[in-house]
Amino acid sequence: MNSRTWPAVAATAALAVVVVALGVANPPQPGRVGTDALGPESGELVASYLERAGASLADSPSADTVEDRWALVSFDAPVTTSVLLDAAADLRISQVLFRVPVERVQTPIVAVPVPDNDIAVRRAPSVAAARLQAGIVGHDRGSQVAAYSAERLSEDCACVVGATVRGSLDRLRTLAAAPGVRAVEALPGDAVAGAFSVNPLLPTQSTSVVPGPDDGPVPALG
Repeated sequence: MNSRTWPAVAATAALAVVVVALGVANPPQPGRVGTDALGPESGELVASYLERAGASLADSPSADTVEDRWALVSFDAPVTTSVLLDAAADLRISQVLFRVPVERVQTPIVAVPVPDNDIAVRRAPSVAAARLQAGIVGHDRGSQVAAYSAERLSEDCACVVGATVRGSLDRLRTLAAAPGVRAVEALPGDAVAGAFSVNPLLPTQSTSVVPGPDDGPVPALG
């Protein structure tokens, strides 16, 4: 090795030492793994989920009934945003879950995050409609279903099947007892927003959580 290459080799070695030292001093932080989930699991018996959801609202020796919790509310039948607002009252609504009911047709679930105000909740159906419209690329069955769903949502239909809310255990228990509410499931108090999944219990799921039939005709657009 000639004398001209020694400075480069020395510089490279020094840089490697610095990089290793920085790695030891500042180890990479592990990414957050979201393991919390709201809603029934695929194939779960509905009765089992309802029991599990009810148990999530029970007091425990370590539970703070005043501390706010994230929770999923599922309805007996699809409702309007106005009904959702009345039922949730002083609870924080953070996400509205829509699904247009069509007999024997699998329509998509559309989740719309909302800020903490009633106007945003009332506007959520139009947001869901716009999202569906943006995804229509042809005239196949899926596109027809999306187009029909978007049309119904733009009319502020009774298409809310669930919502993510936040409130105290006492308030969540009151919501669970409200007419038309099928289930309320709460997460532990340390659950972090954005780090849990949400899957509503659909009104059409009566025995087990499985997809329903998809052999019915798609209604024509109005």
